[in-house]
Amino acid sequence: MIKSTLINSIKKSKIIISTHSLVYGAPQALREYLINNEINKLLFIAHPLYVDQNLSFFEDIRYGMVKCRVISRYRTKISIINYLIELFLTLIWVVGSREKFDLFVGVDNLNTLAGLILKHFGRVRKVIYYTIDYSPIRFKNKLLNYIYHKIDSLCVRYADIVWNVSPRIAKGRKKLFGINYYDKQKLVPIGVWTKKIKHIPFGQVKKHQMLFLGNLIEKQGVQIVLYAIPDILKKIPDFHFLIIGGGEYKKELERIVDRLKIKNYVTFTGWIKDREGLDKMLSESACAIAPYNPDKADFTYYADPTKIKDYLSAGLPVILTDTSHNAREMEQEKCGVLINYHKEDIIKAVIDLMRNNNKLKLYRDNSIKYIRQYNWNLIFTYNLKDVL
Repeated sequence: MIKSTLINSIKKSKIIISTHSLVYGAPQALREYLINNEINKLLFIAHPLYVDQNLSFFEDIRYGMVKCRVISRYRTKISIINYLIELFLTLIWVVGSREKFDLFVGVDNLNTLAGLILKHFGRVRKVIYYTIDYSPIRFKNKLLNYIYHKIDSLCVRYADIVWNVSPRIAKGRKKLFGINYYDKQKLVPIGVWTKKIKHIPFGQVKKHQMLFLGNLIEKQGVQIVLYAIPDILKKIPDFHFLIIGGGEYKKELERIVDRLKIKNYVTFTGWIKDREGLDKMLSESACAIAPYNPDKADFTYYADPTKIKDYLSAGLPVILTDTSHNAREMEQEKCGVLINYHKEDIIKAVIDLMRNNNKLKLYRDNSIKYIRQYNWNLIFTYNLKDVL
């Protein structure tokens, strides 16, 4: 009953999603959910996450069909100027549509600020502040960091509802900046499309292949895995480490591979744009790893990492440090193996999991069971029913 009522509302609604984008994530999943349910009109606005990334664009979608796509070439090498350009573009694109909208979903505070301005001028009725990631130190520059959190506070105060991907975000806002508004901050975790995942039989899994998926920056901890590989090879001679992703730290990781002479045991694929191909790579690996450096993982502490949900949906048990909010829960459900940020812990965890097929199969089965509660259809249906 709730789902059918919501679908009827979606078919009559006009919604805007404004986000910063790198790869498929929660904003794209919400876009897909609304299109699948034949939304009346959707403006999907995406700005680059990084300076050297692609260009800003927006899509005008009617009843599930993209009617037009507009790309802006206004871009500089200075992040602050780009933020102002992006704010301006969002306002211009929405005003240029000459329509009023029922809902504006701003993914991060800068996008939400545009939604609040539009609401003030009567162009949108309600605003959702969708907090995908959060960090007390978003910018090293103290003034920029102060401004960032002032905007965050403003968005929490004036948005109609706040979606947080982690329970730690609301607590962090109150503890660090005195921001309350608990009544409007809702937990909306990262999900997966459970029905889209194809799991391969256990007999076809590459039992000695471990996978990492994500942005290659120092805090992700991939380097410590590389240093563990020579010792892993002593027990598992055909061990292979598959690294999917790209980023500023990739060249340094490649230099480590060369120094350790483990090139035959490590593959860098870069970003995989084809989702079907990515899912295949995930499902055929034995396990995955998320070795966040706890000393440099503010974002992860407050986040609900998408890659961990991707790992679990593919049936991959996860070797991870105790950084994300659900790490201990995953250990309890026997789909995650908690480690300290030490090379020796990684060596032990990998060997223990890969040399015990019964344990590996149990943890893979548990991963699939655990992730079922995070179906995007369930998450969006539950959290949109009181908004539209």
